[in-house]
Amino acid sequence: MFEPMKTAAGKPMKKMPAPAATGRTNDPDGLRQRLLDTAFEAFTTRGYASTSMQDLRELSGATGGALAHHFATKKALGLAVVHERVAAAIEESWIAPLRAAPDASRGVQQVFSGIIAGLEDQGRVNGCPLNNLAVELSGEEEFRVPMAALFDAWRQAIAGKIRDDRKAGRGGTASPQALATLVVATYSGAMAMARAAQSAQPLRVCAQQLKQVMAA
Repeated sequence: MFEPMKTAAGKPMKKMPAPAATGRTNDPDGLRQRLLDTAFEAFTTRGYASTSMQDLRELSGATGGALAHHFATKKALGLAVVHERVAAAIEESWIAPLRAAPDASRGVQQVFSGIIAGLEDQGRVNGCPLNNLAVELSGEEEFRVPMAALFDAWRQAIAGKIRDDRKAGRGGTASPQALATLVVATYSGAMAMARAAQSAQPLRVCAQQLKQVMAA
C-alpha cells in the first residue's frame, strides 16, 4: 500500500478521489489527473523502475485502454509527473513559502520547521520527490533536463530572495547563487538521510547549521 501523496516537503497533498470500480469515467481530465496522482505517489516512493503500468492500472482503477489513451508509454507518464506534479510540489513546499517570508533566512527556517512537523505527523519519511527521481533517472536525458531545470528554479527562487535582502540592507556577503545551492544541497542530503533513518533529526541539525551560515 502506498501512503497519501506527499509534496517535496514530505507533507500530504490533497487526497485524490477514490477510483471508480470499473475505471470508466465521463470525466477524461479527472481520470488523467488521477493517473498522474497515482504515478507521482508510486514513482517517488516505490520507484520508477519498480512500478509497472499494470501496477498503475490496478492502483488507479483505470482500464488499460484508458491509461493508454492518456499516456501511450510509461516514459510519457513519467515525464508528465515531473512537469506537472513534481514541479507543483517544489512550488508548494519551497518556492511559494519562501517568497512569502519576511527574509531568506527566516523563510528557510520556516520551510524546514513545516517539513519536520509534517514528517512527525505522518510518522514516515519518504524523501524529496525531486531528489528521489533525480537519483534514479538522471542517466536518461529526457528526464535529466527537466529535473535539472526544476533544481535550477528552486535555487533561483532562494537566490532571488537573498538578493532582495541585500537590497534592503540585510544579510551577509556570500554569493546569493552559491548560498542558494548550499541550501538546496543541504536539504536534499538531509532528506535522504532522514529517509534512511526514518527520522527528522538530520533536518533539524541541518536547519540549525543553515541558520548560522545565513546569519554570518
